[in-house]
Amino acid sequence: MTPRMPGRILAVIAFALLPALALRAQDGPKREGRKPAMELTSPAFKNGETIPKKHTGEAEDVSPELGWSGAPDKTKAFAVVMDDADAPPGTWIHWVIYDIPAAATKLAESTAKTPELPDGSRQGACWGVEGKIEFERVGYHGPLPPPGKPHHYSFRLYALDAPTGLAAKATKAQLEKAMKKHILAKAELVGIYRR
Repeated sequence: MTPRMPGRILAVIAFALLPALALRAQDGPKREGRKPAMELTSPAFKNGETIPKKHTGEAEDVSPELGWSGAPDKTKAFAVVMDDADAPPGTWIHWVIYDIPAAATKLAESTAKTPELPDGSRQGACWGVEGKIEFERVGYHGPLPPPGKPHHYSFRLYALDAPTGLAAKATKAQLEKAMKKHILAKAELVGIYRR
């Protein structure tokens, strides 16, 4: 009787594992067929790293190149918002760009600081705290925090199921209102800068 016990135990264990193995086999093809989540990256810096001085108000103040992948198939336009939630007076807006064509997979370095771009993209009002400090500047305006602690600059990419139709120089609040119920996916890239 004793020699048979290990065989019985193995048979019970194998029988108990069969449902789990069957589920794993069923999940395999589904996981492989899933589209990866939308991702936003930059060759200038990685997520959580320092934004190079070139892209700040202390130097050339040109926008970094941004690239993305994994956008949903039904995407009809993109929008990007860059802001600094660490600013003392409140969230400071550094870049608002919207109605970027669905075929786009990146924004080139040094995007022109004009209200409208040749590809149909439009840029909104930035460089201030909405409702408190407002400027008539459009286009990218990079980090220029007060000396002291590091600030975190969030670049958020939105995939939309329709263009916003907003005129150039729209505010972040106007963009958020126009995007409501149209966001298919969102991705974020955070850069750090301190003086």
